Amino acid sequence: SKWKTISLLKCFTQISLVIFSGATEACLLSVMTYDRFQAVCHPLLYVVAMNRKVCTSLVAASWAIGMGTGLVNTILLAQHHFCGPNLIRSFACELPPVLLLACSDPSISIASILTTMVVLGLGTLVLLLGSYNRIIMTALGINSAMGRSKIFSTCSSHFLVVTIFYGSGVFRYMTPASGSALEQVLSVQYSVVTPLLNPLIYSLKNQEVKAALRRMLARKPRLTF
Repeated sequence: SKWKTISLLKCFTQISLVIFSGATEACLLSVMTYDRFQAVCHPLLYVVAMNRKVCTSLVAASWAIGMGTGLVNTILLAQHHFCGPNLIRSFACELPPVLLLACSDPSISIASILTTMVVLGLGTLVLLLGSYNRIIMTALGINSAMGRSKIFSTCSSHFLVVTIFYGSGVFRYMTPASGSALEQVLSVQYSVVTPLLNPLIYSLKNQEVKAALRRMLARKPRLTF
C-alpha cells in the first residue's frame, strides 16, 4: 500500500503466479471431483482406483499444467510493447488489465487466453459436471435416506468451492476488461477470498470444528469498565 509502482519483471512474475495458482486449483478441483465419483459410484474399487500412485500422478499433472499455462501466457504477454500510460486499474498485476496497456497488437495474447479458458476451463468444468451428474444419479437410486444424506454431505463443501471459484473466475476472464470496481472486487474474491475460505468450508464437515464454532458463537460478549 505504500509503494504504488512495480517493475515489469515483478509484474509479469505476479501474473504468472496468479495464472499458475488458478489453473492448478481448477485441475485439483477436477481431481477431487473424480475422487468423490469413485468413492460414491464405485466404493468397492475405490482403494484400487485411487491408490497412492494415482493420486500422486494426478496432483503432479495438475501442478505441471498450472506451471505450463502460467509460463505460456506470461511469455506471450512479455512480447508486447508498453508505451504508457502504464496505470493498472486493479489491486494486482493480472493478465486482462495489463493487456489493456499494450500498444502492440494483442491478438496473440487474446487467442492464448481464449484457448486456455476453452481447453482448461471448459475441460475441467465438463469433467466436474459429468462426475456430479453420475454422483447425483447414484444418490437418487439409493433407497436409504441416510445414505443419500451422507453422499450429499460428502460433496456439498466441494460443490460450494467449485461454484464460488468458477463463478467469479469465468466472469473475470470471459468478459472484456474495463477496470471497473466490480472487476476489482471479483479479482480479489477468486484470487484471495476463495482460497482463504477453502480450509473453513472443507473443515465444516469435521464434528470437532463444528462444535468449536458453536461454542465460539454461543459465547456471550462481556464488557469491561
